[in-house]
Amino acid sequence: MFGLETDIFLLLAFSLLAACAFEFVNGFHDTANAVATVIYTNSLKPNIAVMWSGFCNFLGVFFGGIAVAMGIVNLLPVELLIDQNVYHSVAMVFSLLFSAIIWNLGTWWFGLPSSSSHTLIGSILGVGLAFTFMPENTHGAGVNWSKAEELFTSLLTSPIFGFALAIIIMFVIRRALSKPLRDIVFSEPKKNTAPPLWIRAILITTCTLVSFFHGSNDGQKGVGLVMLILIGIVPAHFALDNSINPLEMKGDLAKIEKTVNRIDTLGLSASDRVSWHTIKNEISTLTIQVNKPLVDGKLPKEVRMNARKSLLLISRNTKTILDHGDANLNSADTAFLKGQASSEKGVRRFIDYAPDWVILMISLSLGLGTMVGWKRIVVTIGEKIGKQHLTYAQGASAELVAASTIGVSSYLGLPVSTTHVLSSGIAGSMVASKGVKNLQASTIRNIVIAWVLTLPVTMILSGSLYTFFRWIL
Repeated sequence: MFGLETDIFLLLAFSLLAACAFEFVNGFHDTANAVATVIYTNSLKPNIAVMWSGFCNFLGVFFGGIAVAMGIVNLLPVELLIDQNVYHSVAMVFSLLFSAIIWNLGTWWFGLPSSSSHTLIGSILGVGLAFTFMPENTHGAGVNWSKAEELFTSLLTSPIFGFALAIIIMFVIRRALSKPLRDIVFSEPKKNTAPPLWIRAILITTCTLVSFFHGSNDGQKGVGLVMLILIGIVPAHFALDNSINPLEMKGDLAKIEKTVNRIDTLGLSASDRVSWHTIKNEISTLTIQVNKPLVDGKLPKEVRMNARKSLLLISRNTKTILDHGDANLNSADTAFLKGQASSEKGVRRFIDYAPDWVILMISLSLGLGTMVGWKRIVVTIGEKIGKQHLTYAQGASAELVAASTIGVSSYLGLPVSTTHVLSSGIAGSMVASKGVKNLQASTIRNIVIAWVLTLPVTMILSGSLYTFFRWIL
């Protein structure tokens, strides 16, 4: 029988390997969205397109920041992420991984452009909901619904936006170009013949942008997944960013407490007054903890988990009060608290982080996954959404829509579905050409079914798995 330390090491290694597998699947599942247009317009040979896209995905993860990753982490309740029982955390991790991988592989096998974003978020929500019924959850903590609402809005509106924007871009292209140029860009590519150099350059550029931004958005979800694993299984080492001097926390807490004391509590609702008292209590508790002697320049291991919990509660309750707008603070105090609750320069910097090796690991997994298994989804994107072959204008319009939508969403720290944005862009470009009749009803129906079913199916699957693993572990 393995000792506890060996057990934890093996569980951690297996979990990280499974997270890499998820991101690998994400690569060959979603990258087809980036390379379908350049392949079907003969702008790049398939092998070159896939390798180039994989490299750009790698760069996107590595240089894309971690705002989306932290949005994923912060979906779950604080109590679940700092559970003292490591096997409860293992149940959480396995449930997330298995449900996400099962659904991604299933939809890939049938050639459906399903969303890895929906898949992972649905898995996380399923675990969060199942946790609400666990006996140790005496406070009724569950999913962070305010964050979930942000993510739902982003995921649901982006395909509609992509569809409409593609139609607009097609209209602008048709009106802006002279007839000889229109005849070129709206023609179907000739078999095994590369397009004119300027069209080829545009299509390769849009493919590059979609690939990079896919990495910066979808790849960051993998980073968030790995951080969930690390915080859940070895919280003493990863609950806080140990590269930051913990003594800096003292000054931040003092300033927050001073500002929070200026809130007009008489103007607050009953629930916001509870939030105000929670902030005060957590600041007091955390101040005592950070005054303990440091060990090798870090907070003692037994303090780090509690420190993370306190920082999360301070941040979330501060945001709740500010969102309700009843704090009656001046603009400077309001801006300061908003920064502390959400900015990388505030107290969130101690908990919203990802080590470089995590980002590199996910970058490599996504990049390598991009280079295999792409053909099934490419055929759906390139041939089965519309009744006509993809034209140069349609390919460029759809990818321009996808790149801009994903890029803006990554900047705002919101996850979007690369699959759904590009698929809806292709559909919009097809409608712009010959109307709704130009769409293949069976393919659109299957994509919509996968879109509608992904969240509920993965929620049920991950919640059931979490309950099962909690029973056997």
